[in-house]
Amino acid sequence: QVQLVESGGGLVQPGGSLRLSCAASGGIFRIDAMGWYRRAPGKQRELVAAITRGGTTNYADSVKGRFTISRDYAKNTVHLQMNSLKPEDTAVYYCNLEQLGAVYWGQGTQVTVSS
Repeated sequence: QVQLVESGGGLVQPGGSLRLSCAASGGIFRIDAMGWYRRAPGKQRELVAAITRGGTTNYADSVKGRFTISRDYAKNTVHLQMNSLKPEDTAVYYCNLEQLGAVYWGQGTQVTVSS
């Protein structure tokens, strides 16, 4: 069974930076894509950034130019570097993995941007 373990969330002031990491383990055969979603209070979960097996990236318009997704293929890990954070980035961030038609989710990590 695929397991995703997220780390790196926390409290940061506006304009600050955080780096989220997600490590995948168990039952990894061929990862088609990994990514990050978020759910803010009172809102639906939305895609933040994703990276395919071939390295193609996709970002939400609201984070373009501020967030960067990267992947360590050898360690089955995906990172999300978040810069110039805004209060509206406050949310629970979830790691996502797609493999052979199946989708897996992490437990989520809280990111709070506040002064």
